[in-house]
Amino acid sequence: MASRTLAPLMRSAMGVSPRLVSSISRRCLNTESAPSLYAAHAKVVGARVGRVEGENLQVDLTMAKALGGKGDAGKTNPEELFAAGYGACFQSAMNAVAPSLGVKMPSKPEDSIVEATVHLVGSMKDLDMGLRAELLVKVKGLEKEDLEKVVHKARQVCPYSRATKENVYTTVRCETM
Repeated sequence: MASRTLAPLMRSAMGVSPRLVSSISRRCLNTESAPSLYAAHAKVVGARVGRVEGENLQVDLTMAKALGGKGDAGKTNPEELFAAGYGACFQSAMNAVAPSLGVKMPSKPEDSIVEATVHLVGSMKDLDMGLRAELLVKVKGLEKEDLEKVVHKARQVCPYSRATKENVYTTVRCETM
């Protein structure tokens, strides 16, 4: 099993010099005027100890024990929901970009896994908080270099990666299975 951590912008992992990274053209999408492809709506009642309701969603929330809450079994929290969304979106981006790189992703769902961890960081006392994210990408049947190419390109197109870029410190670790 091969493993490597890819830091933001993957400078060291991909052998790209900082000078070269800054000269790479950046794809810009005007999210204010771009056509909406899909819109999801969620209603939150009761903040971190309430519930979330959506068209196909009924989720009860709890404050994590680590944050001084009950951590009720069977309930979730915003960070867990964000981790689920980021992981699913990133894996979809990997599947979308792989063919353009000449890479065939595995067909069995269990042969391609993205584990996402989202940390709430900072100080609750000072109300100065943010997020940090870690993605662990595990794929069976790919060479490490091919997996790294797919992950690098997925980071460029994944809407979650693009939304968090330069605001949420994110690391991606790749493992071949």
